[in-house]
Amino acid sequence: MSTPRSFRQARFQPPPGATQLLLIRHGESEPAVEGQSFPLVDGHGDPALSPEGRAQAAQVCARLESEGIEAIYVSKLRRTAETAAGLAAALGIEVVVSPDLHEVFLGDWEGGEFRQRIAAGDPIVARMIAEERWDVIPNAEPSEAFAARAHRAVDHIARAHSGQRVAVFAHGGIIGQILAQATGGRAFAHSGADNASVSHLVVTEDRWVLRCFNDTNHLDGGLTTAATALT
Repeated sequence: MSTPRSFRQARFQPPPGATQLLLIRHGESEPAVEGQSFPLVDGHGDPALSPEGRAQAAQVCARLESEGIEAIYVSKLRRTAETAAGLAAALGIEVVVSPDLHEVFLGDWEGGEFRQRIAAGDPIVARMIAEERWDVIPNAEPSEAFAARAHRAVDHIARAHSGQRVAVFAHGGIIGQILAQATGGRAFAHSGADNASVSHLVVTEDRWVLRCFNDTNHLDGGLTTAATALT
């Protein structure tokens, strides 16, 4: 009598040709100071990393050195390039600046004003959270344009790196927008990624698969928050 076949649970395997994106939020940036504005790049606030942020950058880069990274992307804002610098140096990879990876444009609240409005309990902040739209802020980037830009950024990187694993250093808002598109979830459902956290997205021609969200296990006192969703 033959022995019955057994079937183990299979681990997830990326489909052939899939691009694996490790989405890393930049380290903590310098605090906004009342009466002062951050330097601007094309209208976007451009603070440097704070000392805490530099420490976070070192920790996340050390974690990623052994992850098989084959390309590194950053936004035009220096806090992403500063966060990625250690990994680029360790791996000998030239960083690529993506024209679509910058943070959502906050209109009249750029340059540090956004943080101060949050601290002051501005009613527009409450409306923004309730409606899950950045563009309730005066002159902020329209939601539809922001969504299109986020999708374009992922599509461009995935097409350029089929079958590869790519480190993408970006911002909390655009990471949240990308993951909302991946999961079909609410616009702000994944907008709370921690500084120097890692989220894992698998991209194919047919779908985007979120494998992990807001992994901070590499940080001092960090925890891992995972969320999986197939779309």
